[in-house]
Amino acid sequence: MALIQVNYLSECLMRTVPVNVILPVDKLTFPGMPKREEKPYKTLYLLHGIFGNYTDWVSGTKIQRWAEEKDLAVVMPSGDNMFYVDQEESHNFYGEFIGKELVDMTRKMFPLSRKREDTYIAGLSMGGYGALRNGLKYSETFGCIASLSGAMVVDHIAERTDDVPFFIDSRSFARSIFGDLDKAEESDKNPKWLVKRLKEEGKDIPKIYLTCGLQDSLLGVNREMRDFLKEQGADVTYVEGEGAHEWDFWNRSIKNVLDWLPLEDSQAGMNSGNVGI
Repeated sequence: MALIQVNYLSECLMRTVPVNVILPVDKLTFPGMPKREEKPYKTLYLLHGIFGNYTDWVSGTKIQRWAEEKDLAVVMPSGDNMFYVDQEESHNFYGEFIGKELVDMTRKMFPLSRKREDTYIAGLSMGGYGALRNGLKYSETFGCIASLSGAMVVDHIAERTDDVPFFIDSRSFARSIFGDLDKAEESDKNPKWLVKRLKEEGKDIPKIYLTCGLQDSLLGVNREMRDFLKEQGADVTYVEGEGAHEWDFWNRSIKNVLDWLPLEDSQAGMNSGNVGI
C-alpha cells in the first residue's frame, strides 16, 4: 500500500496544503494470484476532527490496511479547526476546497474514478459534520456520506454565549467560523437545510451512514439527525455502539463504514503488510 504525502498550492485557501493519500498500487502478484483489473480506484475523502490534521486517520486507525483489502484510495486533507465551511472574508473556502478543488486535484494526480457512485466522503466529529455538510452541498460528486460521532453544531447555534469555560463552545468562536449565527440555521452551513433544498429541487440525496458511541456527549444530536433524515425519506443507516468520543470507537467504526460502502474485498496481490505467505 503506497502512502503518499502531497503538498500543493490551493486556490481555495491561497496557501500550500498537505494531504495524505493511501493508494493501493504497489501490490505484488505472485504465481497463481489474480491480477487487478486496470481501472480507476474508488475513492474515500476522509476528514479529521478538531485539533487534528491530515495524519490523524493513519496514526489513529487501521485505515491503511483496510483500504488495501477493499482496493480503495483514501484522501486525507487538513481542515484546521474550521469545520470545513467557507469563510469568505478571510478567503478560507474550506467547503469548496473539500467538495470541489481537492476532488478535482487528486483526480488529476492519481488514477481515481470520476464516477459519483465511486466517490465517498466521511469524517469524525468536526469532520463528521464536514462530511455531511459537504457531501450534501456537493451531492453531484459524492454517492455516499459517513459521519462518525458527528459534531452537529449548527442546531441552536444562535443561542450560544461567551460565558463558557472552553473556547470551542463560545459564541465568538462559532461566529468566526459560521459568520452571522442568526442566519446559520437557514443556510448551506446546515445539513438539514441542504437536505430540504435537495428534496425541493428533486435531486438525489446521497446514501448516509451515521454512527455514535453510547457514552459520547454527542449521542443526542446524532439521534436527532437520524430522526430528521428518516423523516425526510433519506436512505440512512444508523449504528450505535459502546464507546465515547475516542479513537477506539472510530477505529471500529471506520471498518464498519468500509463494509457498508459498495466495495469488494480484493484478492489481487499483497504488500509488505501481508503475513502467512
